[in-house]
Amino acid sequence: MNRRVIAIVVALALAVLGGALVITYARNADARAIAGESPSPVWVAQGPIRSGTSLKDAQRTGLIAQSAVAAKAVPVGALQEVNADNNALLALTDIAPGEFLLAARFGTTLPGVKAIDIPSGMLAVSFNLSDAARVGKFVTPGSHIALFQSYTIKSATDNPDAKATTNDSGVQATSLLVPDVLVIAMGDAPLSGQAAQPPVEGQPVTAAGASGGYLVTIAVKPSDVTLLIHAIKYRELYAALRGSDVKLNPTIEVTDLQLRDAVTTP
Repeated sequence: MNRRVIAIVVALALAVLGGALVITYARNADARAIAGESPSPVWVAQGPIRSGTSLKDAQRTGLIAQSAVAAKAVPVGALQEVNADNNALLALTDIAPGEFLLAARFGTTLPGVKAIDIPSGMLAVSFNLSDAARVGKFVTPGSHIALFQSYTIKSATDNPDAKATTNDSGVQATSLLVPDVLVIAMGDAPLSGQAAQPPVEGQPVTAAGASGGYLVTIAVKPSDVTLLIHAIKYRELYAALRGSDVKLNPTIEVTDLQLRDAVTTP
């Protein structure tokens, strides 16, 4: 009889304990669920944020706005405050509208552009070329090109008879400037003295963008730099993409007079 009473008491105690544990677990689960659903502040991009824009400027111009989402939906590293301690931070990359602002996307210094590799003992020189003058899209970093120059060798004002033999600009000539240079970088750039033009509707934008010009950077021997820079400033340059085993004659010069004679000679 005593054993039966003890067993009943133990069973009741275990039932009470089990019930208490179930109730405690349920309450903790409810608390976790409530905590997960509770709103947490986040900042969201309202418009495109360009790399280099500070948080202060983005907030001032309405590019970002504070919102609230369930705590369990907050992305890891989400920026939850914009204040005097962080509003000077800069966007390290472009941020699209609708993106959550992440702390890792902001910093004090923009990542630098990777330096170009300049061969030992050489100098890097850049200049603008039109699409045609750079052989379209076929000149790329690593290409070897020859540079030609066009220039005036006799002005029309130097000779009263020049207009009769050539044109109003005098005698123009073209010759080889540098036979072989290595292209080490390419980039967008407007042509000198030419404003960038918007793309034509229905036509694709060229690799150089709407400007129509392209920046070409080449590696040059120190002995050729002065010559090249002078030509860049005062003459019109044209590039030719080199093939294998190309031999160029640096003494050849073609003028308007030669072209005129070639056309008029029967």
